[in-house]
Parts: sequence; C-alpha cells; structure tokens
Amino acid sequence: MTWRIAFASLQGMGVDLARKLLDVVGSEEQFFGMSEKELRSLTRGRSKIYSDSYRRDVLQRAVQEEAFIHEHGINVFYFTDEDYPHRLIEAPDAPAMIYTLGRCDLESAHVISVVGTRHATQYGIRFCDTLIGELSQRLPGLVVVSGLAYGIDIAAHRAALKHGVPTVAVLPRGLNRIYPATHRNDAIAIARRGGMLLTDYTSQDPVQKSNFLARNRIVAALSDCTVVVESAGSGGALVTASLAMSYDRDVMAVPGRCGDEFSAGCNKLIATNKAALITSADDLLAAMRWEGASARQPQQFALFPDLSKEEQAVVDVIRDHGEIHLNALADVLQQPVYKLMSTLVELDCRKVIVTLPGCRYTLM
Repeated sequence: MTWRIAFASLQGMGVDLARKLLDVVGSEEQFFGMSEKELRSLTRGRSKIYSDSYRRDVLQRAVQEEAFIHEHGINVFYFTDEDYPHRLIEAPDAPAMIYTLGRCDLESAHVISVVGTRHATQYGIRFCDTLIGELSQRLPGLVVVSGLAYGIDIAAHRAALKHGVPTVAVLPRGLNRIYPATHRNDAIAIARRGGMLLTDYTSQDPVQKSNFLARNRIVAALSDCTVVVESAGSGGALVTASLAMSYDRDVMAVPGRCGDEFSAGCNKLIATNKAALITSADDLLAAMRWEGASARQPQQFALFPDLSKEEQAVVDVIRDHGEIHLNALADVLQQPVYKLMSTLVELDCRKVIVTLPGCRYTLM
C-alpha cells in the first residue's frame, strides 16, 4: 500500500495523470525505483515529481501515513481497485486515492448532493429537512452527499441523520482532524450511523484555501445530481453546480424571492437554464426519472387544521414572505401589534409557525 499512497500523494496527481504515468513506467514501485534521469527521459517531463529528493520525501510520508491508516481503521480506495466508486472514476479530475471512515454504500442506487451557502436561512434549512424527509420515505437506496461546512451543508447532513438516510461528508483536509471543529459531533454521528467521512487528503497534507474548492469536485462527482438550496451570486455552491454540469450530472436549484441575497445564485441558475427548478421531492423524482413511492398527503393540511380567518391571513402572509418581522407583518395585515401577538402565540403553540430570534416568524 505504501507505493500507492506515495504515488497518489504526488503533486497534481489525479486519475488521468496516474494512468498516463503508469502506462510509461509500469508500476508505482518502479516509478519510485527509477532515477530522476530515467524518469525525465521516459516521460520528457520537467515536473518536480520526478526529482529524487522530492520522491524520497513523498515515500517517507507515505510510510507514516500507512501507519496512521492502520491505527485509526481508515479505509482506502485506489483508482485501480474494483470498489473505487464508479461515479467518481468517471470524472476526469478524480483523485487517485480516497480515504474514508465509516461504512456507506457509495454504489447506492440513488445518490444526491445537497449544497448551498454558509449563511443559510430558515427557508433553506427547512427545505433540506422537508426534501430529504420526503425522499427517505419514497426512494430506496438514498444517500446524501455534502461538505460538512456551515449553513446548507450541515443542514443537509443533519436532515439525513434525522430521517435515517446515510450521508457522506467530503472533507477539505485529512481525517486526523474535523473541519470545522464545531461539527465534530455531527461527523462522529455520520460515521457511526451508516454514513461516511471521505477525503482525498492525507493526515499530513497542509490545509490550504484551494482545498475547499477542490473538495467540491468530489461532492459533485459522487452523485447522480446536485441540488443547490441557497446561494449568493458567487461561491462554492455554484462551483459545485458548474462541476456537476461538466460531469454531465443533473443540477437543480431551489428558487427564492427576487432581491434575496442568498437566492440570487439559485435564481440565476434557473433563469439561464443551467438548473432545473425544484420545490419538492416530486420535482426531483420527475427530473431524474426515478420511480418513488406515491406522495403522501400534503403536509400543509396536517399542519394547518381548522384555522380561523385571522389565523389563515397570518399564515398566508408568512408563507408569501418565507420569513417576516413582526412589524412588517403588522403593516401588511394592517393590524396593531398587540392584537396580532395573540394570534401569533396561538399559532406558535399549535406548531403552525416558528418564532425566530429578533421578533421574526416563519412557517413550521
């Protein structure tokens, strides 16, 4: 395994380059056994990966990494292995080796990526929970992939855990430390409850800004489709969507209100026909042509039984806005705040609405 770890750790090494080099040199062991002069002569390359000193350092780190792998029960998938994920190997920039903790079927029948902004709103968080909850009951062999980051990523992982769906967290660093550290308990739950932590970085690789964008290629490539829940006009979620398109994977986006900062990216994806509009599990199943169980009775009827005229008016306004401040709600309904408060308290007690910090309200 040492030769493979070292070979996969070479700077710039991916599946395409690995195949080309192995076609020339024969094997990983031979690559490290040849002299710099021999390698440069065979490959006509100038890269530093042929340097004698560089290869010695890489090989030494590989020995240490192999010890780390065995000590911590880490699983390794090399691109020539039969169990290397078939979706991932199709990507031209797939890593030569991935490291995982946990046991999750990466060849599952239905794998979706859910990504979005770090600054998720209640609208986005609630959508993740509803979408994954509905899919969990209607779609066998479902796996949810995301990046364990703040916002939509962690909302997707938590929704998957909540609904008993295996989830894969793709990390921007080695498995020796969870990033971000505040999601360590979530990572432990993922690995222990049928999910997986996955990375193409070793425990010795430095954490660099480029890791975060590079991680997105794996998030996109592991999945049949990528769902962008909330995104500003630029950011990592849009990079993931672009990568998914380049891999000929389906992309879907959740629409938001015009002018909402963290719906701008989603709305643009939809407007430019780069992503299909998705508002429910039905939309995803139809777009992917996946056969799922019949939809349950819409949740709205169970949540909002026997509302009075005044209560229904409040619910309608909150639904239209997604999230609204008390004063704004009073202005729209043209009611004094003191009178409106009694209705809001009643709706909150009946779990029709959720009271948010700062006197803001949204639907359950």
